[in-house]
Amino acid sequence: MADDTEDIARFGALFRRFLEQVVHGPGSVTANALTRRLDAHLGPEASTLPVAAESWSPYRLPDVNRALNAVLPADAELLGVGSAMHQVEGLTVLVAAARAGHVDLGPVQRVTVAVGPEETETSIAAGLWLTVIGGKAAAVFMMQADMRRGRPRVVLEVLGADPEAAADFLRSVQDKAVELSVLRGQVLSFGVSEFGPATGPLRFHRRAVLHRDDLVLPEGTLDVVERQVIGLAEHRERLREQGQHLKRGVLLHGPPGTGKTLTVRYLVGLMPDVTVLLLAGQTLAFISEAAELARAFQPALVVLEDCDLVAEDRSFSHGPQPLLFQVLDELDGLAEDADVTFLLTTNRAQVLEAALAQRPGRVDQAVEIPLPDDAGRRALFLLYSRGVQLAEDVDVDVVVAQTAGTTASYLKELVRRSALLAAIDGASVVTGAHVLAALEELSAGRNALTRALVGGSGHGPGVYGGRPPHSAVAGRDGFFFGGPPLVGFEES
Repeated sequence: MADDTEDIARFGALFRRFLEQVVHGPGSVTANALTRRLDAHLGPEASTLPVAAESWSPYRLPDVNRALNAVLPADAELLGVGSAMHQVEGLTVLVAAARAGHVDLGPVQRVTVAVGPEETETSIAAGLWLTVIGGKAAAVFMMQADMRRGRPRVVLEVLGADPEAAADFLRSVQDKAVELSVLRGQVLSFGVSEFGPATGPLRFHRRAVLHRDDLVLPEGTLDVVERQVIGLAEHRERLREQGQHLKRGVLLHGPPGTGKTLTVRYLVGLMPDVTVLLLAGQTLAFISEAAELARAFQPALVVLEDCDLVAEDRSFSHGPQPLLFQVLDELDGLAEDADVTFLLTTNRAQVLEAALAQRPGRVDQAVEIPLPDDAGRRALFLLYSRGVQLAEDVDVDVVVAQTAGTTASYLKELVRRSALLAAIDGASVVTGAHVLAALEELSAGRNALTRALVGGSGHGPGVYGGRPPHSAVAGRDGFFFGGPPLVGFEES
């Protein structure tokens, strides 16, 4: 009789499980296992407990992972949720979905993300931790951003009986995410690209190191820039003690191709521990995000390349200019003691918004990077010829005379084209004939557009007031930070 009773009980249990699968589907048994885990840890009223939440930008996923590893107790139990996880938009929904059999236990979801120009790190993309916070049982739930499913930010939620302890926990995660961030001290640009490492809309770049010999500037010019950008950073503590503000804005202006961007690269190389945010072209729209990161990861440098694209004087255009207002708001919004530099470049200083160019605290120093004079062009030609074997008949005086009014980029192209002509001829050295042929090609009427693109056109009174050129900047110029392939500060 006892055996019959046991058989009946076993049959009843099997039949009940069969009915559950018929009604709820094959996932209900596993989902019930998830429910049992939640009920055992939180109690049967888990779905009624309060939830505290915090969110971060998509590129902060590795920061949140690092923070959780530091803040969660060592005995916190990590659970994975199955393939239906993407349907869950929060802890309360997760608990309800588990009870309904729609979500089950599964592997912990992980993703590999960039944490540097050449480094990657494995982060948890979605996970559920059962732990104790403030002496009471709690659950911590995190999901990565997923724009395809309408979730634009990394979400972290805490479900537990002690709301104050949950809020304290989230603040601890916030603080640790800043302290341990993979973004601190990096060179970063905005914009998703398939051509390099990216975390959300951010890309990492190698920090090139240039030497003073790579720049040829009028005497004292580079000293002024270094003092305003580097000097304030080196003496930040003393300046703070004296009540002096650290926030500063520096504007580099001059014709295209003269070396403004190269000067920026040189400055960045002098500050290996500074967080650098590069904005150019369409990515200037990320000015608010860049300023937020700069505040969080001081000391920081925000570079606005070709800022005239968004900061043009309002009298030159019609209708509102929201990007201009964002730039002005962010420049004004930083605290006086924020160790943040805004470094702006422009080819058209004369059309900049007066409020940006003339109000102290927005731009404290404007430095011109002008066209090279005779001595500058001579220095540029010889500098770019390093590594190129020049024949004795190459007349540098002729080069200087025939390149008046051109830029550093033009002279760089002249050397490259001369070397190419020599290679085509099978010559082991670049001769005077090759240089003259290259000059002829660049100055020919049919190459007017090429000449303009590499900086071969002079700039008349309408641009820089007809002032004679008196300096040069050596090195690779015309370097664009903003659009594909977004090589940033990388050497190529």
